[in-house]
Amino acid sequence: MRPRNLLILFSILVCWLGAVTIAQNNQSSPDSGRKVIRKTAPAYPEMAKRMRLVGTVKVTATVSADGSVKSVEPMGGSPVLIMAAQDAVNKWRFVPASGETKEVIEIHFAPPPE
Repeated sequence: MRPRNLLILFSILVCWLGAVTIAQNNQSSPDSGRKVIRKTAPAYPEMAKRMRLVGTVKVTATVSADGSVKSVEPMGGSPVLIMAAQDAVNKWRFVPASGETKEVIEIHFAPPPE
């Protein structure tokens, strides 16, 4: 199979899986979540850049009492973008609180201007 055909097939599969995952996990993020002290912007993946992929990734971050992120689990979005979102959110820092919380975060991706 030619590389171009593989890329087209992969793009269709990614779009379909992303739409299914988002539809299954359609939850809104709470307005009463913990405030973010430090955000790290996600790196736009090279493959997504080549595909000019636009989309939103939704993740759940488990935040410890001291405000550090313990873990990040994907809830929905393009598989091509999920890893970049998880890597970025793992570096975030939240306001300390009395206990561990789960925060729902949406990250929007768009190709950088050329």
